Amino acid sequence: MSTRKPKIGVRQLSKHFGDLVVLDGIDFDIYEGEFLCVVGPTGCGKTTFCNVVTKLLPATKGSITMDGESVDFKKHNVAYIFQEPSCLPWRTVWNDVKLGLEIKGYPADEIKSRVSKVLDMTGLTPFKDFFPRQLSAGMKQRVSIARAFVTEPDMLLMDEPFGQLDTSTRFHIENSLIELWKRTGQTVIFVTHNLEEAVYLSQRILVCTPKPTKIKKEVMVDHLPYPRDITDPEFVRIRKEVTDLVKWW
Repeated sequence: MSTRKPKIGVRQLSKHFGDLVVLDGIDFDIYEGEFLCVVGPTGCGKTTFCNVVTKLLPATKGSITMDGESVDFKKHNVAYIFQEPSCLPWRTVWNDVKLGLEIKGYPADEIKSRVSKVLDMTGLTPFKDFFPRQLSAGMKQRVSIARAFVTEPDMLLMDEPFGQLDTSTRFHIENSLIELWKRTGQTVIFVTHNLEEAVYLSQRILVCTPKPTKIKKEVMVDHLPYPRDITDPEFVRIRKEVTDLVKWW
């Protein structure tokens, strides 16, 4: 991983709410095209981390850079997938997925080409004329994923997007997400409380401490091939290591 080019640099990132210190001097790099997972105990500030990294909340201290420059939404393309589906109820799947491209002013022909491609990759083409009320929770999250990937973001941050899904649906969408990421080469930060999910998806896991949150340890997973077998002894070993890091303080 060290031979790859750092895409995003987080330095001494801190977030305080009055006297409450949630994030406390976090430092790490994210590499170009990497799938990074962030895990930690409940209440450690994972969603706050997401909101600060995407600048929905201002940092109290520290910096976030992309390609060596301070993150600037006028220059950098950042997408954020929330815990809950965020489909617009008055737009069909096709119109929802193309929203970001419309806002950015892409030509109609390019919008059509990009949306068609990402709907095919996410299995949404048969549902392109459906409205959210006609879709399951899993399908709605597919729409959110497609809408994010279609803009080809410099950084895609996902905050526990599959937490509300049943196990079977979650694994199916996880496999689709990995295939989409491998095809597009996007840089992904995936925040989750599901430790098996982190091992299943990521190339590297950052384990956070309880508040005030720091990075406790980095766990490498990039030697495991995709698709991953959750019964593989090395998978089980890594899952146990991450579980122990989160559980025992």
